[in-house]
Amino acid sequence: METGTEKQHPTPEPKENLEGQSRTRLFLRALRSRNYRLFVAGQGISLIGTWMQQVAMSWLVYRMTGSAMLLGIVGFTSQIPSFLLAPVAGVLADRWEKRHLLLATQALALIQAALLAIIVLTGVVQIWHIVLLSLFLGIVNAFDIPIRQSFVVQMVDSREDLSNAIALNSSMVHGARLIGPTIAGLLVASVGEGVCFAINSASYLAVIAALAAMRVAPRPQHLQRQHVLHELHEGVLYAFGSKPIRNIIMLLALISLMGMPYSVLIPVFAREVLHGSSHTYGFLMTATGSGALVGAFYLASRRSVIGLGMVIVRAAIFFGTGIAVFAISNIFTLSMLSLVVAGFGAMTLVASCNTILQTIVDEDKRGRVMSFFTMAFIGMAPFGSLIAGALAGRIGAKETVLIGGMSCLAGGIIFFRQLPLLRKIIRPIYIDRGIIQEKED
Repeated sequence: METGTEKQHPTPEPKENLEGQSRTRLFLRALRSRNYRLFVAGQGISLIGTWMQQVAMSWLVYRMTGSAMLLGIVGFTSQIPSFLLAPVAGVLADRWEKRHLLLATQALALIQAALLAIIVLTGVVQIWHIVLLSLFLGIVNAFDIPIRQSFVVQMVDSREDLSNAIALNSSMVHGARLIGPTIAGLLVASVGEGVCFAINSASYLAVIAALAAMRVAPRPQHLQRQHVLHELHEGVLYAFGSKPIRNIIMLLALISLMGMPYSVLIPVFAREVLHGSSHTYGFLMTATGSGALVGAFYLASRRSVIGLGMVIVRAAIFFGTGIAVFAISNIFTLSMLSLVVAGFGAMTLVASCNTILQTIVDEDKRGRVMSFFTMAFIGMAPFGSLIAGALAGRIGAKETVLIGGMSCLAGGIIFFRQLPLLRKIIRPIYIDRGIIQEKED
């Protein structure tokens, strides 16, 4: 029988349970913000459709043409607008309401996917249709990506949750990358690519609804606005006058130019090296997403931005090693494992660079700096796609990817040698913003 005294002293919860709850709260702390919860719900659905479309698009092009060069051309047209237009998008992001801009870009992306679905399902699709619609989506993404990246800080109620929000966003991207390619591989094999495009079009409704439901405080208007070109020049001087920002952007540009094009050539590896089908392609893309998801979980569980510089170095080494091993592998299991490592490296590198930039940048220049981030990471990729497509046609896909992996390893080593100086420059910024204390090492 229980006594009154026993009722007043309940059995304590086991320590390991409390620690588990604490780790969960740490990992999901950005979800305390209502706007960010809405964003995760809507974007999570939309991203699955996005990955389905990307896989279906690559397979459709390769099925129709059998050309690695045309895979590179389609990749080029979908990404070159980010190199040309992202800086302008950054200026707009620093001027206008980001939520309204994002509603417009998501609506346009919905239309692009719907048009693609119609021409494929009706059987009238030609390769020039795909190139043109890829260019259209590239223009939309050139504005969407830097605006969305700089909007993250407005969705979280506490700046302390910013790094966690960026990592959770990456978890969401690569969680979708785990699901989307697998579904796409099954659908392409059974009912064709058009259904994937139709599903992607419908998935944009979720993120549009989430953005519409957000409550965002109006931004204070600038008392004086300069000409767009003046503000763009101001952003260039600010970003490239800062050694930490400049070095991060240059590393991202190298990784994007030399390393990321391996993904354009995965259909070639799936069919010609591993002698597989669209299922094989889907599994390879899923392996990359698995590694990226692990990396996102790792970053989301970190308590602070301190130490991310060394994370970037290790990530570059993991990524370069992963794609180099993938390049020389003829064994499906080894290829899968190497892409897991590459996915982990790519995700942790990009998200860590994003976090450091968002932490040290001045608020009134956030949009422009994130546009240069987009320009380096997304905008350099089309040049890499063209180079990879041309090289693969001349020296082979395996040799092309191997060169890219070695280049990424070299970039990581160079960044490591710069790291002590970058830490000295960033330290006063962290102290000023309360991230570290004056006496911390």
